[in-house]
Amino acid sequence: MEFLRTPEDRFAAIDDFPYEPRYVDINGLRMAYIDEGLGDAGTVLLPHGEPTWGYLYRFMMPPLIQAGHRVIVPDLIGFGRSDKPIDRSVYTYDQHVEWMKAFVRSFDDIGAFDVFCQDWGGLISLRCVAEMPDKYNRVVAANTGLPVGESLGAGFD
Repeated sequence: MEFLRTPEDRFAAIDDFPYEPRYVDINGLRMAYIDEGLGDAGTVLLPHGEPTWGYLYRFMMPPLIQAGHRVIVPDLIGFGRSDKPIDRSVYTYDQHVEWMKAFVRSFDDIGAFDVFCQDWGGLISLRCVAEMPDKYNRVVAANTGLPVGESLGAGFD
């Protein structure tokens, strides 16, 4: 799959985001994430919404880390430091769910996450919670939903 990768120097001038990115291969795409904190109080997953990236959580991360949480903040595929597939047709809800499930499975050392999700990150994460309940302890969902049932039609898909 062809993709674009934002050069790292594009992120150099961001003063209030001092975290070192890490990367994991998700089906041939590089997915960026931040992994900070010890985790004595559990691990919190913070998937962002659209059209943003992990930077969204720059003010939420420090108090969670100070409270003893391990904090994992992914950049969804197509956002932030993660690879951006050129073929726009791959950016489907189902594909984002599959990418996030693969991301969550990549953490063998974590029994289960607490997740705070919102916006597009909530739509994706709530599907993951429903399909992988053993990987999640608690969920806080804001400004999001879990679509179920039949499509409302072409204007809503």
